[in-house]
Amino acid sequence: MSEKKDAPGISPQQIAGKTMKAVQMYSPYGYRAKIGLIVPSTNTVNEPEFNMMAPHGVSIHSARIMLLGKATEESYIKMGEETSRAAAELGTAEVDVIAWGCTSGSVVVPASQLEAQIVEASGIQAVTTINAVLAALDALGAKCVALGTPYVDFVNQAEVQFLEDAGYEVTSMYGLELGETQEERRGIGRVPPESLFRLVRHIDRPEADVIFLSCTNLATVEMIAELEEEVGKPVITSNQATFWHSLRSAGLRDKIEGFGSLLEEH
Repeated sequence: MSEKKDAPGISPQQIAGKTMKAVQMYSPYGYRAKIGLIVPSTNTVNEPEFNMMAPHGVSIHSARIMLLGKATEESYIKMGEETSRAAAELGTAEVDVIAWGCTSGSVVVPASQLEAQIVEASGIQAVTTINAVLAALDALGAKCVALGTPYVDFVNQAEVQFLEDAGYEVTSMYGLELGETQEERRGIGRVPPESLFRLVRHIDRPEADVIFLSCTNLATVEMIAELEEEVGKPVITSNQATFWHSLRSAGLRDKIEGFGSLLEEH
């Protein structure tokens, strides 16, 4: 007989100890799972989209890490340095998994480094957006990716290189070049979701297995189903992939409708 594995997430003993035995497994809103989310301080899209996708019994709890100035390697590194503090704070909320919600940041600062910081500071399993995207591409059986982003050029090139190093062919890429100033970077959260329709048609190629819309501050999730219908192939986005991977890491297999084939079928 195989040995029974412990369920993922925080154990009842860690939650309540021996002083609250009657309610050691109780949580009024996150009774199925509590997802911790670390977001850049300028991000105003990730949290609302996570809450839109969350099934009943799953709650979202966030912490912010400071992101200042135009998009540079230094600004991402400084933001990454706040990860341990944010993870330690979320650890006190007894979450089951902590997601680091920034695609470009988890490319510029190695995702393995960020995940190690989270685990060390909180003792809780970690998910980073870029590794969630890789898991989503693998689940979809994708080999060729059409990439759309709001980023400046150095981030676009770093992300293309990352995907290619991971074994994927990037068939096309288009970036909106937002991030030359702090105001532009904040403006990513104001890109109209309807504009993604033309962006996706622009980057789509017959040889692309999947469309990837990158950036957790780019509002996307309410458009995914319409975009998939238009191009006839899966569309993944940073928030959708990160939420999907967080759910699966927390041990939940819900198939959620309305936000694309990744969440509906995998």
